[in-house]
Amino acid sequence: MNVSRLFYSLIGTALVAVCPLSAAVTADDIAPYVYPANASAAPGAMTYLGDGKTYVSISDDGKRIVKYDIKSGKELGVMLDVETARESRIKSIQSYILSPDESYILVCEKSESIYRRSSKAAYYVYEVRHNIFTPLSTEHPVQRAPQWSPDGRMIAFVADNNIYIRKLDYNTEVAVTKDGEINKVINGVPDWVYEEEFDTTCSMVWSPDNLTFCYLKYNETDVPMYSFTLYEGTCDPKTDYTLYPGRYTYKYPVAGKPNSRVTLHSYDIDTRKTKDIVFNDERIEYIPRIAYAYRPERLMVTTLNRAQNRIEMYAVNPKSTVAKSVYVDEASTGWIDPSAWENTKFYPDFFMITSEQSGYNHVYQYSYSGARMRQVTSGDFDVTAYYGCEPVSGVHYFQSTVSGAVNRVVSRVDAKGKVTDLGDMRGVSSASFSPDMAYMTLSYSNVTTPPVHTLCTSAGKEIRILEDNAGVRARYGNIPTKEFFTVASDGYTLNGFVLKPSDFSSSRKYPVIMYQYSGPGSQEVLDRWRMDWDYFFVQQGYIVMCVDGRGTGGRGKAFKDCVYRNLGHYETIDQINAAKYAASLPYVSKVGIFGWSYGGYESLMAASQYDYDAAVAVAPVTDWRYYDTVYAERYMLTPQENEDGYNSSAPVNYVDRIKTPLLIMHGTADDNVHLMNTMQYVSALQSSGKVCDMLLFPNMNHSINGCNSRSLVYLNMLNFFDRNLK
Repeated sequence: MNVSRLFYSLIGTALVAVCPLSAAVTADDIAPYVYPANASAAPGAMTYLGDGKTYVSISDDGKRIVKYDIKSGKELGVMLDVETARESRIKSIQSYILSPDESYILVCEKSESIYRRSSKAAYYVYEVRHNIFTPLSTEHPVQRAPQWSPDGRMIAFVADNNIYIRKLDYNTEVAVTKDGEINKVINGVPDWVYEEEFDTTCSMVWSPDNLTFCYLKYNETDVPMYSFTLYEGTCDPKTDYTLYPGRYTYKYPVAGKPNSRVTLHSYDIDTRKTKDIVFNDERIEYIPRIAYAYRPERLMVTTLNRAQNRIEMYAVNPKSTVAKSVYVDEASTGWIDPSAWENTKFYPDFFMITSEQSGYNHVYQYSYSGARMRQVTSGDFDVTAYYGCEPVSGVHYFQSTVSGAVNRVVSRVDAKGKVTDLGDMRGVSSASFSPDMAYMTLSYSNVTTPPVHTLCTSAGKEIRILEDNAGVRARYGNIPTKEFFTVASDGYTLNGFVLKPSDFSSSRKYPVIMYQYSGPGSQEVLDRWRMDWDYFFVQQGYIVMCVDGRGTGGRGKAFKDCVYRNLGHYETIDQINAAKYAASLPYVSKVGIFGWSYGGYESLMAASQYDYDAAVAVAPVTDWRYYDTVYAERYMLTPQENEDGYNSSAPVNYVDRIKTPLLIMHGTADDNVHLMNTMQYVSALQSSGKVCDMLLFPNMNHSINGCNSRSLVYLNMLNFFDRNLK
């Protein structure tokens, strides 16, 4: 074993010993093609006002909240100006939340990220009429997840794991909970795994009559602790760790270990009494959503069992604590798709939910008594987003794969079932609607068209273009053409795309990089604008191919569910068959594979069963036992229930088969896919007498952003592929 090579690979300062950087290409050359420089422009967030005619948005300089006419886009006035407001303590507006009656604005200037979605900040309440700022709290300088009461007279927020209510009329602050404690009890906001896997940052809601407040409590006392090292570093230096490294410690439940015990509670605003709402069902493990449905006696609570193959929704009376089951869906195969709780919407007399019970994801309408009223969409296609409905007319709006898995179409369906498509049938369209569903911002792109954002009526009539990104394509010059193709694998036809150099000639030989993500329900092969590293690599003489194998989304439940309890098996067969197809082409010389996160996992799985000419894995999972409960168990159950599945799906168990030159990169402060995944894998390589190239990014998280580090990921990958594929 070449110990010196492994040693130099592990220390970034000595990387030159194994990865000499190309003199022709620098990180600055790559930077325009990767985040954040590659992001196209989008219109600022529009907050529609109650008059149905105007909206407000933050000014370009971040100093004002400006009112505009919806139809003309004409500026009508300034709602807030931080330079003229009294008692202003902020220089610019990062985000804001209007009170329901629009008389107050909750503003923050500088928020600090906690995890991927959550943040904390010092919030200020701006009173529009008197043009004055006051701190949200004088007792707690930093707050999380502030929530207006429906009457706009109170604000609930979380500080130090407890919930507080600021009453504006009396300028008082009341503690709703007192048992919050770091790494033990969290009130009102989710723990790490709920935030990451259930896509939520707030777990508290106001009743419509302002008299009751409901929240979830996360008791994570029994969740095992996880910690990783923090260094001083040079990107946003942590000077406390100049001589001695520090530690970041938090609760992270890995597969098979205890989750937080989540409980539901109601708080009476007048009496300040708290009631426990108990569900006598031992199957309930998770509560991914709570929401009021127009009535103070109707709190809707969505629950899941630990295997996440059974969803049940309850209508709860928070005062009596009586809970009634109104909806149950059990997956006959696989898992309940997260879109079920993500797409659920409530209306005065019914609620909408998506389900895969037909074999495809579709929209269903239910009464609060639990009766199914209507299947709104149907067909051999998936609904990929449900936007809402006009309750009076019965018109519903949704996004789907009706014109093929590589496309996304925005459509409306009326009460008689007539479907009208509001966007192009080819390419990717999405929409965001005003609260009354009268207006929408329709966004569209395809492989040659950067995103165009158009304000329309909900019937699809164009009002005006908000952003066309007209200059985006031009700044990249003569870009390669992305072509779609299909490839056969194990009896299935898989969708793929290929990027070839602009001067491509079939008489020449090119190295191919197979890029993939491959995670359950994901999709990379889409007819959308995506300017990224692959376009730069093609300019360096590569062909880039991507194939969505089995388990990916947009093609119905059966295609996706086949990976259940057996991650990495069918995905690997499909990626290898895609690589064999690439290698068979007369103009292809060598084939490499690359992926990030789940894609990094699949790169390792595929490279352990096929002799690629090179493989790159960034932040890879190397054993699902190392990953979190919600994600790993959704697809694999627990290790105790599926030991063989966990063993066969772990790349760390196949290091003896690796013959492919391998590069692994990882952030040392990755709170999602822990560095331990990479370290265990490298340790197994060592024990097998093998080595790999490796680059660690000190203090970087799963995204590896900041100080041009994302560009360095791809620069290092480019140099590695240059050495092994050219």
